[in-house]
Amino acid sequence: MDDSPKLTARQQQILDLVRESIAQTGAPPTRAEIAAELGYRSANAAEEHLQALARKGVIELVGGTSRGIRLKSDTLRALNAARERQQFNLPLPGISQLSLPLVGRVAAGSPILAQEHIEQHYSVEPGLFARKPDYLLRVKGMSMRDVGIVDGDLLAVQKTSEARNGQIVVARIGEEVTVKRFRRGRNGIELLPENPDFEPILVGAGDESFALEGLAVGLIRSQF
Repeated sequence: MDDSPKLTARQQQILDLVRESIAQTGAPPTRAEIAAELGYRSANAAEEHLQALARKGVIELVGGTSRGIRLKSDTLRALNAARERQQFNLPLPGISQLSLPLVGRVAAGSPILAQEHIEQHYSVEPGLFARKPDYLLRVKGMSMRDVGIVDGDLLAVQKTSEARNGQIVVARIGEEVTVKRFRRGRNGIELLPENPDFEPILVGAGDESFALEGLAVGLIRSQF
């Protein structure tokens, strides 16, 4: 039985925009960005479509932030399953699930996926993420609150040592691992928070205490 939500063409277009933004930057778009992409004069038009998607259970809207849009796991699975059924038969349930390690506190000087850092493993649906993640990281603090990433969330991370400006990254500075927005400038690298209560972190050129550990490719609101 097809239990995927029935979306209008415009609603599907907006949902695709949200997923593409998360895939490219690790964060959903703002209402203004959606409006500009679709040619609306006002962000209110985008908000109306987002509210309709929320009523259909496809997304969750988080108040108090311009990027407070979350893809809901159950309806996203249904949407992905519906698309897959149009192309080929689905595999048996559970065969394609990912087993992702949950990384806890990271010791200085050792790889982030070292066995001593892994608290446990979680089985998750691959379709929840725009790109295949390599591990989960439990978010600490509220420095990324305004893009909907809050304390206790599980951030899905694709391991890489490279990033483009504007992407949300996991970075290590000395003994600390942090989630921030990446920006490379003339004087080095800036790690930017998404909360005005926090200051940017500046990393000078040649700072050997800095390492890029991965890109944010999805988010799970922790209920564990």
